[in-house]
Amino acid sequence: MKDYSSLNSMTCYEVTLELLQQRGVQIDDIAEIVLFLQKDYFPYLTLDDCRESVQAVLRKREVQNALMTGIQLDMLAEKKQLFSPLQEIIEKDESLYGIDEVMALAIVNLYGSIGFTNYGYVDKIKHGKLKQLNDKRFGVHTFLDDLAGAIAAAASSRIAHRQKQEEESC
Repeated sequence: MKDYSSLNSMTCYEVTLELLQQRGVQIDDIAEIVLFLQKDYFPYLTLDDCRESVQAVLRKREVQNALMTGIQLDMLAEKKQLFSPLQEIIEKDESLYGIDEVMALAIVNLYGSIGFTNYGYVDKIKHGKLKQLNDKRFGVHTFLDDLAGAIAAAASSRIAHRQKQEEESC
């Protein structure tokens, strides 16, 4: 990784994008989930609209912090560098371990209650890239699958809120 000794939001945004790419997640992977969640409500919504919303969510420092933390824990688990039993819990994505969901809910909460329902739905069905991230054959993504779903849910909520504001301003 590059030297990121200058700690600011742009630096954290760049690190976050880099980490997502290293873990095989592209902005468009998340934007596609947003489009899936919102296409029935906003038929003219484009992937570009969804991408812009995902990028806006990723620019929030709380989101960056959650992603950096979660991805780091996933990477340490892949390298078997966590202490036991945390190593086994994260490696297996044990069902009673809810810290990954708690971190995801911190992201979802940034855009109101609609985000919670979007997140619950997308977490349950594991649409798109989330299905691959949830598959243990492709690495440890205990945190990343939930965080990516939360970003999609938050971006979806952001679109819904903006649409409502536009309707009300007419």
